[in-house]
Amino acid sequence: MYVVIFITAAQKTEATRIAKALLKSKLAACVNIVDKVESFFWWQGKIDRAKEYLLIAKSVKANLPKVCRLVKSLHSYAVPEIIGVPIAGGSKTYLNWINDSIR
Repeated sequence: MYVVIFITAAQKTEATRIAKALLKSKLAACVNIVDKVESFFWWQGKIDRAKEYLLIAKSVKANLPKVCRLVKSLHSYAVPEIIGVPIAGGSKTYLNWINDSIR
């Protein structure tokens, strides 16, 4: 099963470091970094907000536990966002490319 993995980061350098680590370790085929995401969230009993960078990684479900471990080891947050969402379908050539890229 293919997944899209959402990860947020506080700084562009952190986002880039995580993206490169996911690619070098073959845990993701592609990682997009979306700049200037404004996030609102509950933290320590109150609503907080932050300017963040959103990473969107494409991979397979089997890699998700390793992605979580790698991201946590590189991340500055105590509780980093790492969410895997199943891909219901898509271009067969793109999905095959994901498989080929993470081998």
